[in-house]
Amino acid sequence: MTDEYGVEIVEQEKVQYIVVSIGNEQYGLDISFVDNIVRMCKITRVPKAPFHYIGIINLRGEVVPLMSLRRKMGLEDDTFTDLSRIIILKTEEQGLVGVVVDEVREVIALTEDEIDRNAQGSQSDKGNYISGIGKNGEQLISILEISSVLNEVEVS
Repeated sequence: MTDEYGVEIVEQEKVQYIVVSIGNEQYGLDISFVDNIVRMCKITRVPKAPFHYIGIINLRGEVVPLMSLRRKMGLEDDTFTDLSRIIILKTEEQGLVGVVVDEVREVIALTEDEIDRNAQGSQSDKGNYISGIGKNGEQLISILEISSVLNEVEVS
């Protein structure tokens, strides 16, 4: 496709993100990692698990570890409401892992131009898990780096 001057227009590929709320902030999760979104269910605690793992759930007969993104990012502890959801993420390295979010807001599509990769997070814990800031109209969304969130080893 070309513009009126004969210059070829290259369409940028859009990536879909699920926008979730954690506290007062909005985060985007790459939809390609999302296997399922489920309502809060019975959580079985696991003794001596890392602090950010709040237990396991039974998802249709499969045991899935459950992580608190709030704890992982150094925020106040989770408070479960009717809007709280578990997002089941699937990666090759970890398999299925559930993460708790306060609310699932919407699905958006962003091009690479709409994500500022230079906007690194602050020196806080949560800054280590942000790959950039997405601009969706007037809305700013911190894009979570799923592999960093799931793979980082806790140091005690």
